[in-house]
Amino acid sequence: MKKFFLFALAGFMLAQLAIAQAGEKRYNIYGVMFYNLENLFDTINNNGKYDLEFSPNGARQWNGDKYWMKVHNMAYAISQMATPNTPNGPAVIGVCEIENETVLQDLVKQPEVKNWHLQIAPYHNSSDRRGVDVGLLYNPRYFRVLNVTNQVLKIPGEDHFRTRDQMCVTGLLAGEKVSVIVNHWPSRLGGEEASSYRREAAGALARHTLDSLLRDDPNQGIIFLGDLNDDPQNKSCAVALGAKRNMEDVNTVWELYNPWWSILDRGIGTLSYRGQWNLFDQIIFNGYFLQNRGEGKEKKSLTFVRAEALNRDFLTTKEGDRAGAPHRTFSAGVFLNGYSDHFPTEIFLVKEVD
Repeated sequence: MKKFFLFALAGFMLAQLAIAQAGEKRYNIYGVMFYNLENLFDTINNNGKYDLEFSPNGARQWNGDKYWMKVHNMAYAISQMATPNTPNGPAVIGVCEIENETVLQDLVKQPEVKNWHLQIAPYHNSSDRRGVDVGLLYNPRYFRVLNVTNQVLKIPGEDHFRTRDQMCVTGLLAGEKVSVIVNHWPSRLGGEEASSYRREAAGALARHTLDSLLRDDPNQGIIFLGDLNDDPQNKSCAVALGAKRNMEDVNTVWELYNPWWSILDRGIGTLSYRGQWNLFDQIIFNGYFLQNRGEGKEKKSLTFVRAEALNRDFLTTKEGDRAGAPHRTFSAGVFLNGYSDHFPTEIFLVKEVD
């Protein structure tokens, strides 16, 4: 019976606080999600030419009607990641491409997610030239914030380079110490190879943060998530960050497992460019969450179950050259009233109820 339950658990899409039962064993499931909200800007131009585009007088004629449609759509999309077994959605949601804390405040007040009582981790405005940041939403029933730090990415020889800071939120998830590092790495502007060194530097910075956290307390889980503008096999992820393809190669808390490598191998991605799928939106974690992995082992601490690209049908373009790709907010300057140009991703962690 227990063997059957664990097999079924890995086969279904579950989020957090679903209590499953097999014999005398009961389990809670916790979801950790990442979503690129694709230019969630307010309508006020407070960043000069970089923000003009998303204002009523800008090229996109970004007015109140469009803004509130966008906020509603993002709230609806997040709400649809719950299931009958997981009515309160993910425990933790990392986000990027947000302009400020106000847009997150508007998001969590939307009726689709209001009853979840999502909280915003202490917000930090980065020095990114476009004025976009990363952030973290969490459900206080399952996650409690202990500490927040932000790391600035500096590129040697490029004193004027500005990008998103890396946000590290340490807290208690299901009573266990977990640090969540939220990222949005430099883009591929100028070409993938020509710009790779910047993302490799971002990977090295994240690796340094991770090592510092574990030196301070090796008995903690580390979850690294974000839009990396690279795929799992690229140097920034596989070498600079050191995220491994195979679970069996991760044997200590200092090592990282990247479940998205095999998912991309199956042709599943989170964004499409010129008909080619990429999987930039990754959630990578350390060996802490693999300690109890395997048949017959008790799940007394948080244990990885599965990873999923949440490519829901309603998030998908239905017609035209982009059929099958994410249904975005704009295309060729035309307002589509869509969601995002990225699909969200999520991992699921199981823990036995005492």
